[in-house]
Amino acid sequence: MDRLAAMEIFVSVAEAGSFSAAAKRMNVGQPAISKAVAQLEERLGARLILRSTRGLTMTDAGQRFYEHAKLAIMEADEAEQIVRDASDSLSGMLRVSAAVTFACLHVLPALDALMSRHPQLEIDLRLDDRNIDLLEEGLDVALRMGSLADSNMTARRIGRSPRLVIGTPGYFARAGVPTTPAELSQHQAIVYSQRGGGESWTFSRNGDEEDVTVSGRLRVSAAEGIRTAVLGGMGLAVASRWMFSPELASGKVKAVLTDWTLPALDLWAVFPSGRLVTARARAFVEFVEEALARA
Repeated sequence: MDRLAAMEIFVSVAEAGSFSAAAKRMNVGQPAISKAVAQLEERLGARLILRSTRGLTMTDAGQRFYEHAKLAIMEADEAEQIVRDASDSLSGMLRVSAAVTFACLHVLPALDALMSRHPQLEIDLRLDDRNIDLLEEGLDVALRMGSLADSNMTARRIGRSPRLVIGTPGYFARAGVPTTPAELSQHQAIVYSQRGGGESWTFSRNGDEEDVTVSGRLRVSAAEGIRTAVLGGMGLAVASRWMFSPELASGKVKAVLTDWTLPALDLWAVFPSGRLVTARARAFVEFVEEALARA
């Protein structure tokens, strides 16, 4: 194994915290990871990692080697990227994470245009409403919504959607149309239980604010479940315009209390820190940003 490849494996083990996590991250077998680190230690004549039942610990030599190896890898990546960026065509594998419903409504329908433009580009799109660890999963970029809790990531906001109180005309005909935020307490709410959802909301209008706690018999952990329940007339929901954009356009659902404002939902492009952002990731993010602007 060449020197740079061995460095990449060691850095991956150091950052992932285990041989198995590094193997998953690099999509290779764990024995190959262990062998590469052992060979590296033999060549350097120094122990880099201490193994115990409690996990892995880097030695002082290992920590120093990690810092220099990571810098060398970044410089090698940057050198390659300079050459790749000189070409208008993108190639290779792009690994992306995105929320299920947002991706199905706003990313996948437009993705053929990007892939047609770059025939050598491959995309591994991981759909999950939860936040996936970019480093552990070996991802190039993630599309995340709401506030960002992880300060170790590099992020750029690429979109913002208003939140609305949404239900079907049939539901409002049956349960009545709320005219003030306080009246939401009389309605069945479909509550999104992931980060960015919940029962407590602050409405604002003309400088005034009103805190409201909605309630309902149904809580759902995935956005697609919120859509299904609302479209089935089971209740109303506080949701982004993105989540119901086709149905809002067709009239299948309608927004109420539109003279009040809810906190907007931000969309972020998140990149693993300490790594060079690839041309593939940059192009993908710009493509999504442009698609949302057109929509």
